[in-house]
Amino acid sequence: MTGTVAEAEFPPRRVVGRGLGWYRGDCHVHSQRSQGGELTPEQLASAAREAGLDFIAITEHNTADTHGAWGSLAGDDLLVVLGQEIVTETGHWLALGLEPGHVIDWRYGLRDGLIDRALDHVHQVGGLCVAAHPHAPYPSGAFMYPFQGFDAVEVWNGRWSSDLPWNADNEAAVAEWGRGLAAEIHHGRWRPAIGNSDVHLRGQTGSPQTVVLAEELGTDAVLAGIRAGHTWIAESGAIRLSFTAYAADRSVGIGEQLDTGGAPVVARVKVAGVPSGTVSFHTDRGVAHRDVFPCNGTGRIEWHTSAKKAMFVRVEVRHPTGHMAAMTNPIIMI
Repeated sequence: MTGTVAEAEFPPRRVVGRGLGWYRGDCHVHSQRSQGGELTPEQLASAAREAGLDFIAITEHNTADTHGAWGSLAGDDLLVVLGQEIVTETGHWLALGLEPGHVIDWRYGLRDGLIDRALDHVHQVGGLCVAAHPHAPYPSGAFMYPFQGFDAVEVWNGRWSSDLPWNADNEAAVAEWGRGLAAEIHHGRWRPAIGNSDVHLRGQTGSPQTVVLAEELGTDAVLAGIRAGHTWIAESGAIRLSFTAYAADRSVGIGEQLDTGGAPVVARVKVAGVPSGTVSFHTDRGVAHRDVFPCNGTGRIEWHTSAKKAMFVRVEVRHPTGHMAAMTNPIIMI
């Protein structure tokens, strides 16, 4: 699909003139080059723009063949991150931020003890390693490796849902990630959650999507934002969210640490686009508070706590059906 090496045209690693901001992206994207994919790179680029995405990561199955097809499809409105979905015998994972043409080995399983070497190869080039769809309902799709060594976990994958990008496999992935969060934060190294479409078919791109606070619209900056947990997940571009925590004269956002100084904490979430949605505040003690947004789907809800009562707080926003509409990474409190 990319032609010869001489014909390959790789996308730039940054978009000039796009500074600090919240950027929407889909970090798990497939073209016809991946098994089950039906879209060309041109169609994927068009779909990404229609979905209002600022960036996508091309992650073909065990190949870099389409890396060279994206140079003319990226632009000042779309960053294309080069990557790969590594399909192994006992789980899939994403390598994001690879060098053009770089392929990560996939010929192993859990018992071979080779996963750490593969992760090191990605980290050596500044890339990000993501455990993909941990509870995928097909052979080799379920993730059997420990999360240790991975930078993030794809807790929300849109490929296998029908009417909405949410299903029991995603519910299980969020629960697993959430249960481990307190212990990871306590030990000083937690893995952020992200969500992607895993698009193979028309109509899937950007559902869900990861919203990242990055210093600029560039590969390195976007990956740094994901690595730091400065992200939240949206079902679609129609949903808006902000989440902050305050203590005295100090305030922080998603993925940051709030030094409370012993002062009371106010956790504040603003949401638009989820009519009659329910917001829940989660801490190391489980679900600590729930409330309901107005019928028009736009509102602000506050919850009061303290560092003594909660090690961290994160937010889930759900539709009246119980399906996830948006969720955040935690704010940590000391």
